[in-house]
Amino acid sequence: MADRWAWLIESRACNLPFGLALRYPERMFRRTLEARLRRLAGQFPALFLTGPRQSGKTTLAKSVFAAHAYLNLEEPDTRDHALDDPRGLLAAHRSGVILDEVQRAPELLSYIQALVDEDPAPGRYILTGSQQLPLTRSVSQTLAGRAAVCVLLPLGLSELTGTPGGDPWRPHEPVAGDPPAPAGLDLHGVLYQGLFPRIHDRRLDAADWLGSYYTAYVERDVRELGGVGDLDTFRRFVLLCAGRSGQLLNLSSLGSDCGVSHTTAGAWLSVLQALFVVHLLPPHHRNFAKRVIKSPKLYFLDTGLLCNLLRIREPAQLALHANRGAIFETFVVGEYLKAFTHQGVRSPLYFWRDRSGHEVDLVIDDGARLLPVEMKAGLTLSGALYDGLDWFCARGSPAAKYGVLVYGGGDRWHRRRGHTTRPWYACV
Repeated sequence: MADRWAWLIESRACNLPFGLALRYPERMFRRTLEARLRRLAGQFPALFLTGPRQSGKTTLAKSVFAAHAYLNLEEPDTRDHALDDPRGLLAAHRSGVILDEVQRAPELLSYIQALVDEDPAPGRYILTGSQQLPLTRSVSQTLAGRAAVCVLLPLGLSELTGTPGGDPWRPHEPVAGDPPAPAGLDLHGVLYQGLFPRIHDRRLDAADWLGSYYTAYVERDVRELGGVGDLDTFRRFVLLCAGRSGQLLNLSSLGSDCGVSHTTAGAWLSVLQALFVVHLLPPHHRNFAKRVIKSPKLYFLDTGLLCNLLRIREPAQLALHANRGAIFETFVVGEYLKAFTHQGVRSPLYFWRDRSGHEVDLVIDDGARLLPVEMKAGLTLSGALYDGLDWFCARGSPAAKYGVLVYGGGDRWHRRRGHTTRPWYACV
């Protein structure tokens, strides 16, 4: 582990910004989703891998399916070939092909459908794409029963460090070996950089890369998805969303502050969801129908992008930043979401709030019980931090008898009042 993080220590010794050490070679990260991809490729003729841009989809697909041909539909000549002669393009790669960014030539899906109906041999067509709702809907409609869908989000912290992650269904149990914090890794640095693989494998400056990421990918894809006529107003809308990460979603207030209607705010938020920029965490109620009609909480999927939009320019600013607690909560929610998503599990994550103001940041619903998870960015443990867990667990079944506290310090697996305390670097 010391060798793995030696580049971080050396970069600081040379007075380079956190993570900026371009002379080091690129690294490959072992992704949790890999095992699921291999298994599904042995069952389905087509496999659709989606997720935000730069989450590592192409790298993972090439690694797992190294024997397949690779075609990037972002390239104009390849895209023209796919649009002008789809049968010819697919006929040349009958033994297996990765079609990267397939949303650039969605017409190919119908031709693939015909081919897999003729020959359902598994694992031949690996499709990737970066637009969640429109593209997933197209794949589901055209390749229903023929394609498995997987989602790859940015790195989980255990994927970054190369340490075994815990079971997200059982966060109250310590990870085998009780791993210490990785050398050279600190909370504010992780929050500031975020967990897009490119920043870490190439040791890039987070501020520069994330600023370019928003302009080059988010704004470009916003134009392609349509429904956004004024990019300046949309940019202000995104900044307002950043300031509300970790808060209850109020579309009327958000639209009013941005100068757009409630309907427009809802449409723009759907665009951000389609691009995997934000996630809406639903509330949990005993009556399932109430989950639909109550307001969700808004979270960004990557804290690096969130910090960039909040104009945080260095990790040290996080120590006293007004949004520090919300950014930490965003990080922990993102870690749990990645853990379940990369296992192919539909998110069982909710939050809980009653009319009296009692709230639990995160609730894991495993079908039999509700396990509460609280998040506190502070470094100091005190009894008051467990009050919310005590209150929730005292409600009785289906609430679990214990909960989990994730905090910004480093004490490991400390138990208090029956609850488990997890440090930020092993929050799942």
